Amino acid sequence: MTDHIAATDTVTGSVPSEQTESQSYDPRAAQDRWLPVWDALELYEPGKRPGPRSYILDMFPYPSGDLHMGHAEAYAIGDAVARFHMQRGEDVLHPIGWDSFGLPAENAAIKRGINPREWTYSNIETQAESFRRYAPSFSWSHRLQTSDPDYYRWQQWLFTRFLERGLAYRKASPVNWCPKDQTVLANEQVVAGRCERCGTQVTKRTLTQWYLRITDYAERLLDDMTALEGTWPSRVLLMQRNWIGRSQGAEVDFVVSGGPSDGQTITVYTTRPDTLFGATFAVVAADAEAALELCAPEQREALEAYRAEVAGLSDLDREATNRPKTGVPLGITVINPVNGEHIPVWAADYVLAGYGTGVIMAVPAHDQRDLDFARAFGLPVRVVLDTGEADPHESGVATSGDGVIVNSGPYDGRSKAEAIATIIADLDAAGTGKATTNYRLRDWLISRQRYWGCPIPVIHCPVDGMVPVPDDQLPVTLPDMRGEELSPKGESPLASNHDWLHVECPKCGGPAERDSDTMDTFVDSSWYFIRFASPNYTDGPFDPDEVRKWLPVDQYVGGVEHAILHLLYSRFITKVLYDMGMVEFTEPFRALLNQGSVVLDGAAMSKSLGNMVELGEELASYGVDAIRVTMLFASPPEADVDWADVSPTGSVKWLARVWRVAQDVAAAGLDQGEPATGDQAVRRGVHAIVEENTRLMEGFRFNVVIARLQELTNLLRKAIDSGAGAGDPAVREGAEALVRMLSTVAPFTAEDCWAAMGHDVESGDSVHLAGWPTALPELLVHATVTCVVQVQGKVRERLEVSPDISDAELEALAVASDGVVKALAGRPVAKVIVRAPKLVNILPG
Repeated sequence: MTDHIAATDTVTGSVPSEQTESQSYDPRAAQDRWLPVWDALELYEPGKRPGPRSYILDMFPYPSGDLHMGHAEAYAIGDAVARFHMQRGEDVLHPIGWDSFGLPAENAAIKRGINPREWTYSNIETQAESFRRYAPSFSWSHRLQTSDPDYYRWQQWLFTRFLERGLAYRKASPVNWCPKDQTVLANEQVVAGRCERCGTQVTKRTLTQWYLRITDYAERLLDDMTALEGTWPSRVLLMQRNWIGRSQGAEVDFVVSGGPSDGQTITVYTTRPDTLFGATFAVVAADAEAALELCAPEQREALEAYRAEVAGLSDLDREATNRPKTGVPLGITVINPVNGEHIPVWAADYVLAGYGTGVIMAVPAHDQRDLDFARAFGLPVRVVLDTGEADPHESGVATSGDGVIVNSGPYDGRSKAEAIATIIADLDAAGTGKATTNYRLRDWLISRQRYWGCPIPVIHCPVDGMVPVPDDQLPVTLPDMRGEELSPKGESPLASNHDWLHVECPKCGGPAERDSDTMDTFVDSSWYFIRFASPNYTDGPFDPDEVRKWLPVDQYVGGVEHAILHLLYSRFITKVLYDMGMVEFTEPFRALLNQGSVVLDGAAMSKSLGNMVELGEELASYGVDAIRVTMLFASPPEADVDWADVSPTGSVKWLARVWRVAQDVAAAGLDQGEPATGDQAVRRGVHAIVEENTRLMEGFRFNVVIARLQELTNLLRKAIDSGAGAGDPAVREGAEALVRMLSTVAPFTAEDCWAAMGHDVESGDSVHLAGWPTALPELLVHATVTCVVQVQGKVRERLEVSPDISDAELEALAVASDGVVKALAGRPVAKVIVRAPKLVNILPG
């Protein structure tokens, strides 16, 4: 894309000699000048503004190193939101902290021969210093780290309360196991069968693990999302609904014939009871205990060999539709309750132990995976729903749509919906089935076999069994372990620290052992937003009065990669706390804004790929404000920013022009009269942009806000140079409005301009306390022209613009408009044809 704002010729913001307006603009000097002043004024601490309270929260970072380009975008967005709320007079809580437990720190400690705390807290201080230079409007007095004992003490306290309520429990189950990291992985941490952290092929392993009973809240987690519609992105709500996966169906009892369980009943869950007459075999999850319990003795060896094969597959691999179907017969049959047929039972990998009862009835004519299995092993295929499509046995394509029931005895001729209701009623009457709601959601596996995490506050006693650590003995802190002591050994490194492991039982005083697992870091981040309201509170996990004052979060900002798990777990924890009477709300985040990623030439930045852009170098070259503006101007927040397509030099040049406008207005003096006595054409232009930018800020269209600020800069420059002059009170009003709006995206430059125009910042008259400008309705009626914006000749946007708008201004507005951004879908711009004020045609590369 052509940079239509002139580029600077040095990294300090100076411009070619014929462009004198920016020669004195020095972004680094502004940074050095105002940071200590803001610290002294404590501008961003809650209580500085008398208006209504707002809690603006960015998803907190992991301290893996210094801040990077992704942080620059994410926190520029969150800060623009927070500063806008502040400028509207709201008392804002905008805290910062670190999600500081986790495996990367442990691996780094092993490599360096140190304790993970050293690596973690060194990185935290590095990031904290970089944050201070980047100057988000954080309340530093509300800072926390999840690896601080003062934090995880209360996490252990909450775990104990969950244990008392039956919401935390321990059981043996097959889990995803990373052989390299030597730890359990949740399903979502397995990508294409490999560990998302290290890329190692994941295996299955049976371990006794801790779980939180999130399934008890599945219905509420699903139903309560209706209250979030319109304030959360629709795709996030859809992803959560799909993850919870509610389905209506029936549990059907089949009697076993043969094998060690002969005569016993197994229960099958199905969403399609209308197809019961089409069930020609049953399938048990190969890794389910039921497979071993049902298997005939002569098939036991084959089953165990098959289970060993399945152990090397992730659940995602097993559910893939394009994998060849495999399985072994169990040597038994079950009796179909609707027709008395004996159908064979197989063990297969495409059925998961955690779904329903771990056993399915297979209806190959109307389920593609069942059909693929039946064709692979020569099993019968019986059509029981006539949809008018080809016979699945011949076509190889299962039919699953609506139709008329056939080959189903007394139910023939009925519709699918009618048959479902009737068969469920008949099963219930016969005592062989019942209507059931099932969920895809599984209980939350929180055990991790690593050191650098929150210890699970439980003691195992041979006499008293599982005993919670008493509250007055919390926190259970981590012992000092480092380097090779932390190396993976197939169990938690804590199990090898006998001084820490062996303790007295709190009940009987006899010898006992601590639980050596630590909690998944998702637990740490599932309640941090509540602790932020009172991070130094010592009488509980949070101060109820402060939580009542600030929570729930008014605006949450973060990446869509956390759309499911972090948000789902936070919602779950909040609902439990509500049920415990500890909070008065059931949803933690009133509104959610997702940001995209920062990439380079269409690819994610990576040191291994050699395509990293270092944030520190960019800040040193262009200054904080220019990087912020570039990030926000490049695209709407939810879209990716390709750093190859943007130019911070243009941002420096524009900020320098704003700075010169302020200098010229300042030089004209303060006492110029009321704005109403000034140039009314200028006033109408100013107030129109203020009114539009107010709406744009509310809708998070920061890219268009900046385009409008550039338009306002040009309007004022033209008025100063060839019209009313810098001393016109309407020009001064416009310059102050420009700087106040600019403060949300370029805080240093805005403060510099504000001070230049006569405001005593050191005494508290900061632009960041000045308030958002207000547009006067009587000044909003003015002539505009409709500009048609095309992409490759196709109309994608219509803009209302000033009749005398320049080509450069119109191009900036067009390229930044929502319709154009959506139509380009990330493609670069090769050429822009501008016919101001009525036409812009954009040609992508």
